[in-house]
Amino acid sequence: MSIFIVGEIGINHNGDLDIAKNLIDVAKEAGCDAVKFQKRTINLVYTKKTLDSPRESPWGTTQRQQKEGLEFGKEEYDVIDKYCKDKGIGWFASAWDIDSQKFLRQYDLKHNKIASPMIVSQDLLHEVTNEKKHTFISTGMSTLDDIDKAVKIFKDAKCPFELMHCVSTYPMQDEDANLRCIQTLRERYKCDIGYSGHEGGLAISYAAAALGITSLERHITLDRAMYGSDQAASIEPSGLGHLVGAIRKIEKAMGDGNKTILDIERPIAKKLREHLSFKTN
Repeated sequence: MSIFIVGEIGINHNGDLDIAKNLIDVAKEAGCDAVKFQKRTINLVYTKKTLDSPRESPWGTTQRQQKEGLEFGKEEYDVIDKYCKDKGIGWFASAWDIDSQKFLRQYDLKHNKIASPMIVSQDLLHEVTNEKKHTFISTGMSTLDDIDKAVKIFKDAKCPFELMHCVSTYPMQDEDANLRCIQTLRERYKCDIGYSGHEGGLAISYAAAALGITSLERHITLDRAMYGSDQAASIEPSGLGHLVGAIRKIEKAMGDGNKTILDIERPIAKKLREHLSFKTN
């Protein structure tokens, strides 16, 4: 099975549909299977105190202005939905509240995503499982007990899912990657395991691919110097192309694990072992 590669646009569009379209183009050209966004109901996800607090941004001087500036609504998602269909690439989004999950139902999306902060929201998990769509569950900031509870909810509801190993730092330091946890999760939950990465560079994602992940999600950006908290942990267009190309090559190289002599090796073996058949007096 081919690794399902997701270009995480998230909020890197900075509230600009043209940037969102450009990022969709980048993901499509690189060979990603889908792009992903994030959906929030601002007044449900953040307290009034937080929203009223100061924050300098291109949209104003408060947290509310910054959050609202980054949030797409129906008008924008209608455009995104049509644009992705026209381009032939899938899209979906991680909802941060139940109202946002209900909002996403108006689109014919094939996948759901549980963002790492939301894995402990059992109400949201139950809401998502009602849709019976294949769901990617990120496990950053989570204990095994947290994951146990989430997995039980999905299994009880018979909702298809896979877990994604994730470390929720932006950007993640190499020494924090703990890629062996991929196998730990696979053995404990007997399910497919993906990887959601926030590191700089590509090497750790290559290593995750070699460990047998079934999905890979990386944040993408047009330029890491752009405004935004996720930009520094994102991949620029040229890097995304290298990533997808290398992942597909790694998939081919992994093989089936059976040791055999390839037919194309046989004439080489005959030539290089020819001296072993000589008999001397």
